[in-house]
Amino acid sequence: MKLHTHSHCVYSLTYHLVLVSKYRRKCFTDELLEYAESICKRTCEKWDIELLEFGGESDHVHLLFSAYPNLDLSKFINNLKTVSSRMIRKNFPEHLKEFYHTPVLWTRAYCLLSTGGATIEIIEKYIQNQGKK
Repeated sequence: MKLHTHSHCVYSLTYHLVLVSKYRRKCFTDELLEYAESICKRTCEKWDIELLEFGGESDHVHLLFSAYPNLDLSKFINNLKTVSSRMIRKNFPEHLKEFYHTPVLWTRAYCLLSTGGATIEIIEKYIQNQGKK
């Protein structure tokens, strides 16, 4: 497990974020996904977040990232969706006209999952056995 430091803490927090296209339209091409990845990398860097993996399919993308504990995740995700939507729509206007008649890209919802190296059961047993010899 890789530990990170930020301000006055040591942490290892990773998250799996899934963003879905509005109406689950299959609008993402390989070229568009590559561009989306570059936007996400730059946005993560600005927020002092480490993007570990990026991937996607025709109607959604996945990001695996490491973030510091006092990060406001909802603000980061909102910024990421806003910036990526604006930039993608700016650079792929003709392609996206086939799918959307209004300036949208992402659905309002998102899926965010915490990840880790141990299962919940292992952590539960570890905590239950604290102080027992």
